[in-house]
Amino acid sequence: MSTQALILAAGRGDRMRPLTDACPKPLLAVQGQALIAWHLENLARAGVRDVVINTAWLEEQFAPALGDGSAFGLRIRYSHEGARFGGALETAGGIATALPLLRDEPFWLVAGDVYMPGFTFPAADAAAFAASNALAHIYLVPNPPHNPKGDFGLSADGLALNDADIKYTYSTVGLYRPALFANTPPGQKAALAPLLRAAMQHEQVTAALYSGAWTDVGTPERLAELNS
Repeated sequence: MSTQALILAAGRGDRMRPLTDACPKPLLAVQGQALIAWHLENLARAGVRDVVINTAWLEEQFAPALGDGSAFGLRIRYSHEGARFGGALETAGGIATALPLLRDEPFWLVAGDVYMPGFTFPAADAAAFAASNALAHIYLVPNPPHNPKGDFGLSADGLALNDADIKYTYSTVGLYRPALFANTPPGQKAALAPLLRAAMQHEQVTAALYSGAWTDVGTPERLAELNS
């Protein structure tokens, strides 16, 4: 199974202003603790031990809030895009830049600004992915009101599809191989979706539908609803 993970936490969170003017979005409190802490706790329960967090906006707040990970039973290291490159590098750029902090083997990926308290980062899924030839295994969720058309389809045999009559929303959670980012230069901005879509064309991305609670905490209203 995969015992390492990368949490994406570099974004500015413009839609969350003014809350994110003074606090990075993944450190905003949901149900009494930082949003990102829900992932850290669930990763630790799943047997993950090494976590890398990429940061940019207000990145100096992460280490004082989360420390070295020992409070969660983890080892946390940081990929500081703000200090090194002046700002966030988008999803694929951030991943490619953080890869030297990870071992050359599959890793969990999740955005620090989604709330999915029941997701267990299943070890069985990680083991199946490691034994496969796929470059990525992504988790899709039913479309929320803010993304009604969805992102990707799902075939009967578990492949993620660019084109489908029914599409679901990418949850931001997945299992990835470093090889997917072999041609993505570190230190430069790059998006993830084009890499996934190209790999889907070669049937190298598998997927599963996750039906548990999931919220993209993208607006103050959604945050308030979670805390009500």
